[in-house]
Amino acid sequence: MQFKYDLEGGNFSRAGHASSEVKKILKQLNVDARIIKRIVVALYEGEVNVVAHAHKGVVMVDIDEKRIYIRIEDEGPGIPDINLAMQEGFSTASASVREMGFGAGMGLPNIKKNTDQLNIESEVGKGTVLEMTTMISS
Repeated sequence: MQFKYDLEGGNFSRAGHASSEVKKILKQLNVDARIIKRIVVALYEGEVNVVAHAHKGVVMVDIDEKRIYIRIEDEGPGIPDINLAMQEGFSTASASVREMGFGAGMGLPNIKKNTDQLNIESEVGKGTVLEMTTMISS
C-alpha cells in the first residue's frame, strides 16, 4: 500500500496530518501499538522539520506485511552538516519557530531512535531527503 502527503513550509496547523493518517492505517492493519508509536514519532518529527525549515515537501509511505518505508523529500535550505544535525539539542530553527515550541534539536535524533534504518541525503540550497524503514514483522 502506498500513500502520498504534501507538506507546506510554515503551515504548522497541518504538521502531523500525515503521521495521524498513517497511524489510523496501521491500527486498521492491526500493527503492534509499540511499532505504531515508533513510526508515528519518526514521521511527525520529519513533518515538523519540513514545515519548520523548508518551502515545501512530500511524504511517501509504502507499507507491506514486513515493513513500513517512509521517504520525506523537501525543497529547502538543506543540512550543511548532517553529523552535527544528528546531535541532540542542535537546532537551526528560527526564533519564531522556537517560540511556538518547536526547534529543540531533537527531531533527527528522535527519528533515528524510532526507526530501524535511517538514511539522510542533503544538498545545501536544494533540499533534504530522509528515508526511514521500520520493520513491522520479521
